[in-house]
Amino acid sequence: MKKIFIAFTTATILMLSYNVTANTNSIENSENITAIQDIDEAEVAAPSFTQELKTRFIEGGPGFMGIVLICLILGLAIAIERIIYLNLATTNTDKLTSGVEEALSSGGVEAAKELCRNTKGPVASIFYQGLDRIDEGVESAEKAVVAYGGVQMGQLEKNVSWISLFIALAPMLGFMGTVIGMIQAFDKIEAAGDMQPSLVAGGIKVALLTTVFGLIVAIILQVFYNYIVAKIDSIVNDMEDASISLIDILVANKK
Repeated sequence: MKKIFIAFTTATILMLSYNVTANTNSIENSENITAIQDIDEAEVAAPSFTQELKTRFIEGGPGFMGIVLICLILGLAIAIERIIYLNLATTNTDKLTSGVEEALSSGGVEAAKELCRNTKGPVASIFYQGLDRIDEGVESAEKAVVAYGGVQMGQLEKNVSWISLFIALAPMLGFMGTVIGMIQAFDKIEAAGDMQPSLVAGGIKVALLTTVFGLIVAIILQVFYNYIVAKIDSIVNDMEDASISLIDILVANKK
């Protein structure tokens, strides 16, 4: 009888332990499933960056936000056009200078002019103008190089001032939208006769969004503008060095 009681007690304890373990595992599994579901819901609920940007842009209002967007589009269009033009205008000046010197030695001025005609870029155009005036003397050739160098510099800087205008205009429009939004918020306070945060919070948020987007546009265009200016400076320096080398070659060829 004693052995039967011990066996029954042991079996009961084992069953209770199994039930407690099973219940614990079930609770843990339920908590894990709930946590996973919460994470999934959070991931689904969290909007992407583009969706958030679009939402904020719409909240900013179509008036000033539309003008800021136009500044961005026009500024990027001009910047991309200038970058393509400047990259096409970049020339290996050392190779061109050596080629002109060899052409003058072997085929004369006409051969050097033909080489310049077949080469793209402002440096080749400047070389051609200098070679075209070499019959009138080295001084005339030098004057032609300097004059045409100024023309080519103007072509490189074409429309760049518009980018700087949009850089200044975008944040100014944003600030104007902010000021107008604040005025409208105070008008609501005056009309209601009571200072309630919920009454003006929406208007202030909309007003600040115009400033944020104006600054974003200015920052983006400023990066492109600095790259374009640096590229122009690099090409102009190459033009000046190549022009000096050309004059030296013409003087040596005249002797």
